[in-house]
Amino acid sequence: MGCTPTASAALISRLGGLAVYDTDFNITWLANANANGAMTWADANAWAAGLNVGGYTGWRLPNADISCGAGVGGYNCINSELGHLYYTELGVTLDNNITSSTSPYLALFTNVQNLAYWSGNGYASNPLQAWFFYTQYGIQSQGNKLNEFNAWAVHSGDVGGSSVPEPGILGLMGIGALAWTATRSRRQG
Repeated sequence: MGCTPTASAALISRLGGLAVYDTDFNITWLANANANGAMTWADANAWAAGLNVGGYTGWRLPNADISCGAGVGGYNCINSELGHLYYTELGVTLDNNITSSTSPYLALFTNVQNLAYWSGNGYASNPLQAWFFYTQYGIQSQGNKLNEFNAWAVHSGDVGGSSVPEPGILGLMGIGALAWTATRSRRQG
């Protein structure tokens, strides 16, 4: 059930503060952790799928670590997306609420709640249940899909990140610019 946390990379603000990129998991969080309030699992999935933030669609609910805590609930589930955010990036420890984090990264988010947040994963052993992460205590568990829990949207990849050419491409661009400059100066000289 327990896992050993790895070193934290970084959370980076994106889209003018509307989103936060997690470099460890290559996902982007919606900065507003309670944008739509509590809802059923089906409604939460539909809400996330319908989001358009800064022109970006393709949002979803975070993935759970379905091997962590099956049947009884799990702690230190750092392979789940919310568990990683809670334990690794925000440095919260078991049985402490997420808003108690002293990490400066917490300030990148708004409306963070000490409540249950849905994951996007249904619970395979019972089709009436889905996984959730409880940010009051750092526990991942299963709940009835008709319960009304909060939803925190996530997007795969770096949403709104600047695209920087690969270093090899930069080198080729530099060589091309030097060749163009040398050819031009020979013609003018």
